[in-house]
Amino acid sequence: MTENIGLVWLKDDFRLKKNLALIEATKENNKVVVFFLLKKKKFDEQEAQKWWVRESLQVFRKQLINYNINLEIVLTDTYKSFFEKLFTKKNFSIYWNRTYEPDYLKFDEFLSKNFKENQIKCSIFKGNILNEFHEVKKNDGTPFKVFTPFWKNAERFYLDKIPKREKKISKCSKKVSFFKKTISEKEIYPKEKWFKKFEKCWSPSEENALKELKIFISNRVKNYSDLRNFPNLLGTSKLSPFIKHGQIHVETIWEECNKIKHLGVNKFLAEIGWREFNHSLINYFPHMLKGNYSKKFDKFPWEKNSKLLTAWKKGLTGYPIVDAGMRELYSIGWMHNRVRMIVGSFLVKHLLIHWIEGEKHFRKCLLDFNQANNISGWQWVAGCGADAAPYFRIFNPILQGEKFDKDGDYVKKWVPELRKVPKKFIHKPWELNDQSILKLDSDYPSPVVIHEEARARALKAFKTI
Repeated sequence: MTENIGLVWLKDDFRLKKNLALIEATKENNKVVVFFLLKKKKFDEQEAQKWWVRESLQVFRKQLINYNINLEIVLTDTYKSFFEKLFTKKNFSIYWNRTYEPDYLKFDEFLSKNFKENQIKCSIFKGNILNEFHEVKKNDGTPFKVFTPFWKNAERFYLDKIPKREKKISKCSKKVSFFKKTISEKEIYPKEKWFKKFEKCWSPSEENALKELKIFISNRVKNYSDLRNFPNLLGTSKLSPFIKHGQIHVETIWEECNKIKHLGVNKFLAEIGWREFNHSLINYFPHMLKGNYSKKFDKFPWEKNSKLLTAWKKGLTGYPIVDAGMRELYSIGWMHNRVRMIVGSFLVKHLLIHWIEGEKHFRKCLLDFNQANNISGWQWVAGCGADAAPYFRIFNPILQGEKFDKDGDYVKKWVPELRKVPKKFIHKPWELNDQSILKLDSDYPSPVVIHEEARARALKAFKTI
């Protein structure tokens, strides 16, 4: 009789620490194979993440070898077609961690039912989250729609069930293979070559995630609440891509942060709370994945303007803080959170372009793209989401720049054509009127819209709903 093999479906779980599916698989089986499903269509929409996934697979493969575990990458058109073939195989058990998106959770039910019918052991575990999304509810059993009470309850709930002892992965007896047709991670390339710049900024691995967390807690977390809004300073953790791809579990972040007591720690953990809140929202209100959470926005008079949308994407709007953010995004696959709010507000309120266009562009370019965070974040900025900013709040990109990039250091880093512009004019270069320093429309574009006019037009549009 053939010995049973433990199969682990690897999704956003590139870690050994707190990887419950992998830990349990090695506990119950002497031979384990980890497999990653490369679904072509999904990755066509998440172009930048192809680079991170490729690098992560390469590093994780080396980690697993130390435990006699093989990593196999299987190319598939759909998850359903892949698993339907797997249902017919024998002599294996299968394990995976949950992904908290409605389609994945619904698919979990389909898989669980079919594996059971085919007498194949199937085990599903908590993924990269503090609480299962359905565990945090109001006293009447309904979901929270406002962040503050949600997080207050979520923190209390998690504190009551923190695991006392951490489980660890076990070494297998020998390395084995399972799938006949596999591919190499070297075949995973973004279509566009901008990822070459990523290599100078990021090193995707569990080891580096843990190192970055340690550096952040030691050097920056105490000042987090004060410095996190200034894009010219290193005030944030920059852990978001590692969290997205599971190189670090949020429980690990929670544990390390709670070793010190400080206001900055509480503020930082509240950002983890926002992530939990967003996962709760998209699962309780899945209609927001395809449209507005707030139905009244279905009648909002969005405008289609490909010229303005292209200028926004390329960082050529004429507003330096906006352009710096968009160029940072394209250069390193990441953007400072304060600037994400500024560029988002500019797209939906100054240009009146649908938030879905922004969400789609971020999905393509962000290394830390996460469905819950991206959808919720864009709807928060647009004012059509749950617990969103008031829709009539329109960020002034000039004042935002002067407040959070006072000396223009951030702008000058990402918009080099403005490096010689004096501080007084760095966030409104059209007022400089000195062609020896800057030739407007030649060196740098004039504003694509006038702020005061765009604001009045946005307020008029908001009145229609």
